[in-house]
Amino acid sequence: MENKRELFQLLTRRFGLLNKNCCSIGAVEISTVQSHIIYEIDKQPESSMQQVAELLAMDITTFSRQIQNLIKMELVTKSASAQDKRVSLLALTVQGKFVATTIDESMNTYLEEVFSHMNEFERDTVLRSIELLNKAMSKSSVCCNTVC
Repeated sequence: MENKRELFQLLTRRFGLLNKNCCSIGAVEISTVQSHIIYEIDKQPESSMQQVAELLAMDITTFSRQIQNLIKMELVTKSASAQDKRVSLLALTVQGKFVATTIDESMNTYLEEVFSHMNEFERDTVLRSIELLNKAMSKSSVCCNTVC
């Protein structure tokens, strides 16, 4: 078995997670972090800033800066909750929804192309293995606090 860290380093690079920008949609450049934020807001519209930041394991200060950039890019809106004015709710704009859909379609196309190089058994094995890895990682006491 290869070095585990080396496997993950290579996977990270091949997935483009080290790239400054994950994608361009028209004239809009989206960073990997912004892509993750847009994805989560799209999945759970009207989530609070705190909920999305926690879901992504981001500190609120960094997250808030990213949200301000996405608002300036006219991809996200932030509004006060009707129930509690101290809570800010996030939603995608029409352009933000378009960006989310475009990124989603692009990623799905990429993954389909990658999986096309495997037979059905191999695809199922990889997907089951990733699910198992995600479950194990969620149980780890050092999740999201690893030393670089």
